[in-house]
Amino acid sequence: MSSPSAPLNLQVNISYQQILTIALPISASIVVPQINFITNNIFLGGLSTQALALGGITGVYYLVFAVIGNGFNSGLQSLIARRAGESKFDEIGSLFAQGVRIAIVMSLFGMLMTWFVAPTILGWAMKDASNATMAIKFLNIRVLGLPFLYLYQLRNALLVGTNQSKFLVIGTATEALTNIFFDYGFIYGKFGLPQLGFNGAAYASIIAEIAGLVSIFFVVRNNDIIKQLHLFKNFVYNHSITKLILKQSLPLVFQFAISIISWEFFYILIEHHGSKDLAISNTMRNIFGFFGCFTWAFAATTTTMVSNVIGQGLQHRVIELLHKTIHLSLGFAATVCIFLNLFPRLFLSIYGQGDDFIQSAIPVLRVVSSALVIMSVAVVWLNALVGIGKTQLNLFIEIAAIVVYCLYVYLVLEKWNLSIMYGWGSEIIYWIVTLLPAYLYIKSGNWKTIQPKPV
Repeated sequence: MSSPSAPLNLQVNISYQQILTIALPISASIVVPQINFITNNIFLGGLSTQALALGGITGVYYLVFAVIGNGFNSGLQSLIARRAGESKFDEIGSLFAQGVRIAIVMSLFGMLMTWFVAPTILGWAMKDASNATMAIKFLNIRVLGLPFLYLYQLRNALLVGTNQSKFLVIGTATEALTNIFFDYGFIYGKFGLPQLGFNGAAYASIIAEIAGLVSIFFVVRNNDIIKQLHLFKNFVYNHSITKLILKQSLPLVFQFAISIISWEFFYILIEHHGSKDLAISNTMRNIFGFFGCFTWAFAATTTTMVSNVIGQGLQHRVIELLHKTIHLSLGFAATVCIFLNLFPRLFLSIYGQGDDFIQSAIPVLRVVSSALVIMSVAVVWLNALVGIGKTQLNLFIEIAAIVVYCLYVYLVLEKWNLSIMYGWGSEIIYWIVTLLPAYLYIKSGNWKTIQPKPV
């Protein structure tokens, strides 16, 4: 006779070990997609400077939809973590099921926007007509991966929200290996695959997202703890749960979307400066994406742990948790900053663009690495707002920061036509503007009277 299962306990404790236990697998899961971006750009750089430059605009465009998914999942993750802290396990499955329905609708909306609206916007905004044509053709293919991406992203909300982040690595490793194989094969016509050039990167990314989704499906399906949550029990539409998820997530969706849309605006202004500056900026995006993975992992950890701790009724220990998370996040970011400034050529040389490219990129690299340090502190305070349920305040802070950001980049890059080094200084300004109000609100303690709402 088999022994009964141990009681399910998904509550977290406030310690450096617990923070790292959640954050490190998340960072690994975020690093892998960034490796995919970098791999794409290395292969595209082998085609031409134009291909590398366009990889920035198309990459940021698709990133808009990717972060919309992240915003949705951050809200859902917070709700799941709260239920985990309260030990209301039956409600986790209901949240997840409705999340799947919403993700499918969101992906269809993104595809229609890309096919029918984006061509007009890009054709109007970009100076070079050939660049616009190439970008539009690429995105018409790339956006087919959105349904798989959104469903795949749901694993973050589920696995992180239930303290099972160690399983994230499996799906992301599968995605990375698949992407590298098909990137090389489709772009250059290797392994018996057709040579598709620039568009080959789009097909490779779609196949990689499908592979990641399939692998994580089997992980979730065979996980003993996840089985107890009855995820696949009931997918019938539930209005009240859907409304709760949207109320929590929509401010984050808008926040993430306008943040990256402003980045696309920034890249379009950079395109007016020429292909070399655009290519340099694309490498800077890779730096933010790759080396910022640890920072975003601590941000996601902050969301789930703050929500879980509040679910346990330990509001008085949230500040202690945030200080410990900042110590770790800032330590990683400072290490990265020192490394990049000591060995800038080591990173920039992998794109194969020559010494003139590297010399022009080094000053920009120094600005970006400094912004990473400020970002490592800002995201912890900002995501604490998500954990306590103040997603609307989070959105208002983001809007204020974006207004300042867009005004700055327009004046610096378009009006005064200054170097892109000064343009990238916008990242430092942006993170300072987001940090201050989030810090002041959390330290005020006004949020401690907030009671979690039932599903």
